Amino acid sequence: MAEVTKKHSTFISYLMIFIGTGIMGISIQNFYDPIGLVTGGFTGLAIVIKAATAGIIKGGIPLWFTNIVLNIPVFVLAYILKGRKFVGRTIFGAIMLSVWLYIIPATDLAQGDYLLAAIFGAVFSGGGIGIVLRGNATTGGTDMVASLLQLKIKHLNIAQIMQFLDGAIVIIGMFQFGIRPTMYAIIAVFVTTKVSDMILEGFKWSKAAYIISDKHDEIANKLMEELDRGVTGFNAKGMYTKTDKCVLYCVVSKREIPVLKEIVADVDKEAFVIVEDVREVLGEGFQEYPKA
Repeated sequence: MAEVTKKHSTFISYLMIFIGTGIMGISIQNFYDPIGLVTGGFTGLAIVIKAATAGIIKGGIPLWFTNIVLNIPVFVLAYILKGRKFVGRTIFGAIMLSVWLYIIPATDLAQGDYLLAAIFGAVFSGGGIGIVLRGNATTGGTDMVASLLQLKIKHLNIAQIMQFLDGAIVIIGMFQFGIRPTMYAIIAVFVTTKVSDMILEGFKWSKAAYIISDKHDEIANKLMEELDRGVTGFNAKGMYTKTDKCVLYCVVSKREIPVLKEIVADVDKEAFVIVEDVREVLGEGFQEYPKA
């Protein structure tokens, strides 16, 4: 049974890589490349190289070819740092992206509109990147480099590191295509990061409540009984009253917030309640931990 589950998980991972790279291919071929939007990544460098070599080779060096060549040294480093399993999925991702770039026709879906190309290209690109990363892989390029750097820069997530790397490539593109496409490319990089970040950290937003009350035991018991949610108590001190307090912390779904407020109000109308958004919650009653 465990082996079947593992095979199913592996299949889902590779399926996500297949779909994600296809979405990225649409972004590059149908939005970015036709009008010279360099939004970062090895594919961004490939767009620059294609334009720069157009006078030497008819049509310039193809995007799919440059993408493969640039990835070779990165694969070697990834194999050393992250092992064969990670590289195996990433090789598949890089190859699939190159395949998609080869088979998807270069059609300007934005019809020369830089703003449409930047926004819709970024939504496709960020969505594709996020799906691939959730499949426990990258497509090589800057997202793979970011994944490797994240081993050392743990306080930043992969999407944030990619933002810095892609920014440097955008500047390179400015010298080839000019300032106007570059300004739109910056918009695209920002939107791409937000979309990929959202997919990586989850769509299922929850709420966290901090509750300060002298009747903390009664409130905690009612929350655990009626909402079936865990409650944690923190020792604190009121700096105005100089008295010891117990701060209750409880994570619930958005639809449970009205019930939580009602429970607190029924017990203590003087209670102090703070509610905040939490983007991703792992554990019993919420999302399961991702399987390797």
